[in-house]
Amino acid sequence: MFDVHQIRKDFPILSRLVNGNPLVYFDNAATSQTPQQVIDSIVDYYHRYNSNIHRGVHSLSQQATDAYEDARKKVQAHFNIKKPEEIIFTSGTTHSINLVASGYAKTVKPGDHLLVSAMEHHSNIVPWQLLCQKTGAILKVIPMNPEGSLEVEKIDTLLSPKTKVVFIGHVSNAIGTIQPIEYIIEKAHSHGVEVLVDGAQAAPHIQVDLQKLDADYYTASAHKMCGPTGIGILFGKKEFLEELPPYQGGGEMISEVTFEKSSYADLPHKFEAGTPNVAGAIAFGAAIDYLNNVGYENFVPYEEELLGYASNVLRTIDGITVYGDLIDKTPVISFNIDQLHPYDIGSILDQQGIAVRTGHHCAQPIMDFYHIPGTIRASFSFYNTKQEIDRMFGALKKAIKMLK
Repeated sequence: MFDVHQIRKDFPILSRLVNGNPLVYFDNAATSQTPQQVIDSIVDYYHRYNSNIHRGVHSLSQQATDAYEDARKKVQAHFNIKKPEEIIFTSGTTHSINLVASGYAKTVKPGDHLLVSAMEHHSNIVPWQLLCQKTGAILKVIPMNPEGSLEVEKIDTLLSPKTKVVFIGHVSNAIGTIQPIEYIIEKAHSHGVEVLVDGAQAAPHIQVDLQKLDADYYTASAHKMCGPTGIGILFGKKEFLEELPPYQGGGEMISEVTFEKSSYADLPHKFEAGTPNVAGAIAFGAAIDYLNNVGYENFVPYEEELLGYASNVLRTIDGITVYGDLIDKTPVISFNIDQLHPYDIGSILDQQGIAVRTGHHCAQPIMDFYHIPGTIRASFSFYNTKQEIDRMFGALKKAIKMLK
């Protein structure tokens, strides 16, 4: 049995008041909350063995190095990655995508095509636009439809001998749609095209098997998986990472340095220049432990139950429009109510202790497609409850009454 009330005891922030009301946190697609077990792992590192890694012969450095590399092994097991050296610790998904996009400047030529979906986060658009500006490549877009899914049947006409890479979000952060990335990867590979998958929104809600998925690159951020900010991972197939040039130069990522030339360290250190976020990586490992102890097989059905309950409750509100109201989605509801501005509703909800996200959610092309300035986004996690959804429903009714 999944006991949400027992789970909530692990998250100290859930017991605080906001504007005099108990916190209802429905902004999980932006950042999830952190359980005490993960917080303790950070405190333990700084209390007992804070040290730089890989370079020291003293005990603290060796202990920190072991804990850091143990976190890499936890990531490897969690995502079913073949080799630990295929895992690069980064500051998060944005850093990971920039690392790969920067590396393609070596191989992409004027007139080459880069294929993106119409439903991407800005972090999976702007780095590739920068690459186009540097190289003269052309950005092509897989269109979306009003239901909130991609027109994947058009991918055959978009893929060509000029296509060098496809980059696609596993899940839309703005409306929660789970994309058919297995199909897209298969199509791209049949044309000899490499694929990067932005997994930031998927990893908290889907048990991702990267050997089965066969993506060439995959990204994730700890802060959306009950971990800390400032740490994430880039998975890359070894043969591609070995060909990719370093994104940053500095200590740790080198094998030998002279004023005439430098040679690079082996993977994964080639891409981990400078002192890494040691505490963050260790805490990411603790967050993975926590999620697996709770069990995706336990909390994913509960999150689906929350989504269904919230969808049914919100549909009773007159004038509501839900964007991406599909079956195959993560626990995200993005909506507007009549002509009321999302910011105004979000502000009134905050006064009642309810945290939702308003705006374009760093996915402005989706908002432009729907001809709207933004949405109200309620995103749920396994520590949320139906009672909290009822509170949001009551607060929405109050906001509507105040604004109309």
